[in-house]
Amino acid sequence: ADILYSTNSELGFDYLRDNMETDINNLMMHRDYNYVIIDEIDSILIDEARNPLIISSNTQQGKKFYRDADRFVKTLKPDHYMIDLESKTIELTEEGVRKAEAFFQLNNLYNNAHSLLLHHIKNSLKAGFIMEKNKDYLVDKGQVLIIDQFTGRILNGRQFSDGLHQAIEAKEECVIKEETEVSA
Repeated sequence: ADILYSTNSELGFDYLRDNMETDINNLMMHRDYNYVIIDEIDSILIDEARNPLIISSNTQQGKKFYRDADRFVKTLKPDHYMIDLESKTIELTEEGVRKAEAFFQLNNLYNNAHSLLLHHIKNSLKAGFIMEKNKDYLVDKGQVLIIDQFTGRILNGRQFSDGLHQAIEAKEECVIKEETEVSA
C-alpha cells in the first residue's frame, strides 16, 4: 500500500522481526518508507522511548523452582537480605545464604550446579520485596499485567524478562507461564 497506518511500536517490532527472519519471502516490511507523519511525537520520544522493544522466545527452564523459591523468600526476615530500593537490587546476606542452604539442603548455594536455583531465588527476592502490586504490576483474572511506570497504562502482551515475571506469578499464586529470553 502507498499509505500505511501503524503504531510506532508495531513498526519497531516489524523491523526487529525482519532482522530475525532468514527467508526473504517472510519479511513484513517489503519496501522502504520515504516519509513518516507522526502524531503525538512527544509521547513517543519522551514516554515510550524508555521502554525497549524486545522480542522474546520461550526457554525450557523448569517452572518448579519458582514455587519453591517463593516459599523460601516468604520465610525471610529483614536481616536475611540487603535491599537497595533506589537501584532496585536485593541480595541475600551471609545469614540469608545459610538459611537458603538449609532450606534447599545444599552445601554451597553459589556452586555452579545450583546456578538455576540461585537465579530463581534472586528473582523471587525482587518479586517479593521490590516489585509492588498495583504500582509495578497488577493481577487481573489470574494474570500478571505490567503497569508502565511513566504513563500508568497497562502494557498488554508484555512481560518482565529473565524470569522476573514468573517469580511475580508465583508470588501472586497465578499460573506460571514459560520463561522467555530476549531474541531481538
